[in-house]
Amino acid sequence: MRTSDFYYELPPECIAQQPSEKRDASKLMVIDRITGKIEHKHFFDVLDYLNPGDALIINTTRVLPARLFGNFADTGGKVEILLTRPMKDDDVWEAMTKPAKRLKVGRVVDFGQGLSGEIVQAFDEGLRAIRFMSLNSSVSEDFERLGSLPLPPYIKEKPKDEKRYQTVYADQTGSSAAPTAGLHFTPELLNKAKQKGIIVLPILLHVGLGTFKPVQSERIEDHKMHSEYFEIPGQTKQEIIKVKENGGKIFAVGTTSVRTLESAIDKNGDFLFTKGNTDIFIKPGYKFKAVDALITNFHLPQSTLLMLVSAFYDRKAMLKAYETAVDEDYRFFSFGDAMLIL
Repeated sequence: MRTSDFYYELPPECIAQQPSEKRDASKLMVIDRITGKIEHKHFFDVLDYLNPGDALIINTTRVLPARLFGNFADTGGKVEILLTRPMKDDDVWEAMTKPAKRLKVGRVVDFGQGLSGEIVQAFDEGLRAIRFMSLNSSVSEDFERLGSLPLPPYIKEKPKDEKRYQTVYADQTGSSAAPTAGLHFTPELLNKAKQKGIIVLPILLHVGLGTFKPVQSERIEDHKMHSEYFEIPGQTKQEIIKVKENGGKIFAVGTTSVRTLESAIDKNGDFLFTKGNTDIFIKPGYKFKAVDALITNFHLPQSTLLMLVSAFYDRKAMLKAYETAVDEDYRFFSFGDAMLIL
């Protein structure tokens, strides 16, 4: 298939610049894959579509304040980096860099307040490996103090509350972007789910460079995904097995939860492993093994995320649903509205 097969027109005013006033007050488009029926609801209605014994899979990753600004130690020139993933140890990180051409191996960048970094390896596409050195207690604490949240480039306004770019259940720092489908959940909504008998299960996938990398190949089959780290707790594994055995459904919150489960489970429903790195690229033609329903946001044209949701439903039907969303004034992308595909 061609990348252009996943293009759609989106008026700029449809891109949400701020989150909704309340997390669960966003709109929710509900799609029945069998009938093609579309309903227009609010996110607080989502539990109406889950039954006792179903499982809700949430990604507990927390967004790292991954954007850092510094200066070359020798010339004072400005440098901007975006941390994408840890490498050999917590002090060596892969990062997207500007200006990449000047960030050669051996150059040192001063980020202020006792934090500096030396370029130790150069990769393609502006990627560098940076060894960080701190005069303070730890590099991670410096990141928290000096870094800023790496908001996507289509968000032109700083959020009034940066906590809205974290899920309410985020607890393991390591992502370069938020798992945005989870931004709609509130503690109250999760409590209601549990009271209804819905099993809320955590997994972990640290969102990395793949989120930022556009599909540049003409054929989608030629696109290569970057690897991302995931973990599935033992309790989550056991509960998923029970849910499947008892006839319940697995509702994945976001494409990160989908990619985690589909990486770990084989066609027979057995777990191959529960932690590691995945570069799975889910596109039309993929046969899903673990996930029965998907909660997701509206994704960028020609993105791997749009290809994933098209694989879960149908490409033409999904693009038609996106046209409907534009007509119905849905808000798109990270701070936008949600979709439930049943």
